[in-house]
Amino acid sequence: MWIFGYGSLIWKVDFPFEEKVIGCIKGYKRRFHQHSTDHRGTPEKPGRVVTLEVGCEEDEVWGVAYRIKEDDIEKVSAHLDYRERGGYSKRTVTFYPKDSNKSSLQLHVYIGTEDNYNYVGEAHEADIAKQIVDSAGPSGTNIEYILNLAKSMREIAPNINDEHLYKIEMNVLKLLEEK
Repeated sequence: MWIFGYGSLIWKVDFPFEEKVIGCIKGYKRRFHQHSTDHRGTPEKPGRVVTLEVGCEEDEVWGVAYRIKEDDIEKVSAHLDYRERGGYSKRTVTFYPKDSNKSSLQLHVYIGTEDNYNYVGEAHEADIAKQIVDSAGPSGTNIEYILNLAKSMREIAPNINDEHLYKIEMNVLKLLEEK
């Protein structure tokens, strides 16, 4: 079994895996359109985390695919189903490795769709940044989430401009300077 990480699963891997491959899925956009009331915020003061939005064929979301050992599939699936319980559901998509010598593969990804209770949709990047700066939950601050995600994306896909992510990061850093 393969799992695709495009948010905290890139930098906070808390499950066993056999192999890790950098690459992308196509036809989606990474967006901070999901509230986090159980990890990076609370029900009273939700944070903002990423989900995937259907885009056009040319859109790509870069991240990491993890191959789960046969013996660990049940345990890892249960763990991830619990970790991603805040409105995410599992889908199967095609993954394209960065290394063009490797073949594409089918894998699972967790997506917070528009019909889930934590989906909040679009907002201006500056407003999302304000919410992020003011949010924290059991897994840590929302600031830590975005800064680790942006740093990780620059490391694994340095030539990819994830405009939405980097605009929000820039706004968060600006707000932190003003404090």
